[in-house]
Amino acid sequence: MSGESEARSVGWRVIDTEITSHLPFSPVVEARGFVFVSGQASVDETGAIVSGTFEEEMRRSVANVERLLQSCGLTLRDVVRVTSYVHDPADGTRYNEIYPDYFTPPFPAQTTLAGCLSPALKFEIDVIAVRPEQPLAR
Repeated sequence: MSGESEARSVGWRVIDTEITSHLPFSPVVEARGFVFVSGQASVDETGAIVSGTFEEEMRRSVANVERLLQSCGLTLRDVVRVTSYVHDPADGTRYNEIYPDYFTPPFPAQTTLAGCLSPALKFEIDVIAVRPEQPLAR
């Protein structure tokens, strides 16, 4: 059975986007109204890492998430779960200062892990969004 057939049999599908990966994962998967965006880092359209300050890398990473959500007709307001990965624990304060630029009350559920990334990356983020049948008031 092919991966696509298996995916359909359990009720999920890979969302086609202009962003692809040369690594063995799907950037966006939808299952029963939930949209799962795989980890996004500070990379360009080819997947090459774009190094910068912590803030620059975080903003580029979140912009990549936004672009993927937009390809599904969603926005950051549809995100219900955020997992963030911060290379240097010292950047945790700056992370919490930047985060409200993108996510506003009521905030999504969130977990932040520090000290777990390769030194090549300062930040990575993955999210789960929901595609409501009818818009929910926030």
